Amino acid sequence: MSELTRTDKRNAFIAATNTTENAAVRWKKRSETGLSDDDLIEALRYELGIFGGSSKTDSRPSITYQRAGLKIWAGWHTVNHCQEKPIFEGTATTKMAREVFGISDPDDDQQLLF
Repeated sequence: MSELTRTDKRNAFIAATNTTENAAVRWKKRSETGLSDDDLIEALRYELGIFGGSSKTDSRPSITYQRAGLKIWAGWHTVNHCQEKPIFEGTATTKMAREVFGISDPDDDQQLLF
């Protein structure tokens, strides 16, 4: 098994958070308006759904994801979410969403400086 690169993890994140119809449209709108941490968590919970996953492709690892805990697992093998550690969980998932989708936090006073 080969290790996941940062790009592999990013691609797995994007795949896991874009499984519902029109997800890309919703993420674009969210990036335009910004979301508080609580609102971003709810958006991620919606997009991840209760539980799901998909097999690997040539360009993307196998993924499993779940709403509870905002967890995403990935690997170049069949992922065992019961035995493996997720690549994203909780705060790490929200941070990646802000990075990948360019979502600002309107409640963050630091961002007002820029």
